[in-house]
Amino acid sequence: MLFAVQMTVNLAPDMDPAARASTIAAEKEYAQQLQHAGEWLHLWRCAGQYSNLSVFDVADNDRLNEVLWALPLFPYMDITVTPLVRHPSAIH
Repeated sequence: MLFAVQMTVNLAPDMDPAARASTIAAEKEYAQQLQHAGEWLHLWRCAGQYSNLSVFDVADNDRLNEVLWALPLFPYMDITVTPLVRHPSAIH
């Protein structure tokens, strides 16, 4: 199943710099693992924001929920999920 997911990160300005750096590093590692596994198909930065638009290809809603809740930055995110289906006019 394909899902478009917009994630906006809201880290506290007074967050401990070491905790911030380690959380961001863990997020990058986890995101890259999911990309290599083929579940995180696209990862695009929204220009000028600490936000991204991503496309996931996962087995079902439960798997997407597992993936999102396991993100190290999840506690600091606002997330919007949109299920995707093929458009009948799409050529690919």
